[in-house]
Amino acid sequence: QRADAERRALARALAGLRRDLSPLQAGRDDAEPFTVRADPDRVGDEFAFDLRLGDEAVAPPPEVRQLLESVVQDFGAVPDEYLQPAGAGAYDAEAEAAAVPGAAGAAEPGDGALLYPEWDHSRQRYRPDWCRLRERPVAGGGEDFARGVLERRRRLLRALRATFEALRDEERRARREPHGDELDLDAAVAAWGDFVRGAELDARLFSRRRRQERDVAAMFLVDLSGSTAGWINELVRESLVLLCGALEALGDRYAIYGFSGRTHRNCELYPIKRLDEPYGAAVRRRIGAAAPKDYTRMGVMIRHLTRLLADAEARTRLLIALSDGKPDDQDGYRGAYGIEDTRRALHEARHLGIHPYCITIDDEAMAYLPHMYGAANFAVVDRIERLPQKVSEIYRRIAA
Repeated sequence: QRADAERRALARALAGLRRDLSPLQAGRDDAEPFTVRADPDRVGDEFAFDLRLGDEAVAPPPEVRQLLESVVQDFGAVPDEYLQPAGAGAYDAEAEAAAVPGAAGAAEPGDGALLYPEWDHSRQRYRPDWCRLRERPVAGGGEDFARGVLERRRRLLRALRATFEALRDEERRARREPHGDELDLDAAVAAWGDFVRGAELDARLFSRRRRQERDVAAMFLVDLSGSTAGWINELVRESLVLLCGALEALGDRYAIYGFSGRTHRNCELYPIKRLDEPYGAAVRRRIGAAAPKDYTRMGVMIRHLTRLLADAEARTRLLIALSDGKPDDQDGYRGAYGIEDTRRALHEARHLGIHPYCITIDDEAMAYLPHMYGAANFAVVDRIERLPQKVSEIYRRIAA
């Protein structure tokens, strides 16, 4: 269905391009074909295209370039049949978006929707109020799934809880204290330098162990796109059941949101556990009922959770995405466009003091995650069956 929509959109776009070029190139043969060459110029996942009409190069508008990138990602090249112009009237990107239900133009408020901007890297500016986000309830099911996980994995859960309890009770060494049980060597060296220069000495020369109260707020953003259907979704839900059990031992505040959607006008967020909601039967039922949906438009979701975390009073605020692949949606949110918008949203989060991290099972993640998250802010799980334990290990490490 997505491929057919892209094919029709590209056919109409090329028809508009042909008409736009005709007045500038008198005598053009209308039968001349379009051709395209896609040469991988891997910066993230960006492609450099050479679109030609007959023997002459054509500069496609950004909307057409996004369509070409999307087709190349699907097929590895642009099939000849995709390059046949069709349709009447000049090409209009907004009208083209309107052909997809609920995807036309900038979003408008209503139905409790929230509007967010989106970064257009080709224009180097934001599209204001472009994404329309709505929270959707997770249809509650039974607790059979959670009970089954807790039964099968009870030994692993006990080990995870014991590790998290140790983290909760951990003492840290406070440095540059006026009194303590050990000499702080760094402070002593600095004090000697002050003495040599004749400066006033700092009396804080000791270190001591002190229990530090944890003050962490964490939000988990869980990919519920269609590509997670089957055993991937089952193991993600299993990870969430175990993670909740371990986090309850730690005492940190945490939230879980699933996300999916279709086009920038239908971005959907599924609250599984809100930040100050207690963990209980209702949360376990939502985890069990969290099912794969549509696409993976990540930037708007990161911006929304960033807003929620920015309002949370906590010393350490974490935003952890759990995904099986790169950003993707049917209205051009693919390749470089989606990657750059997500990267910009992550930069916005860091600017507000939020620490983003990504856990993925995509074996091609090294091609784009370092660019999006930074070299040390993601982890690739190479064996899906290790996902439940790996999620807990990574959280324990970054929240320590």
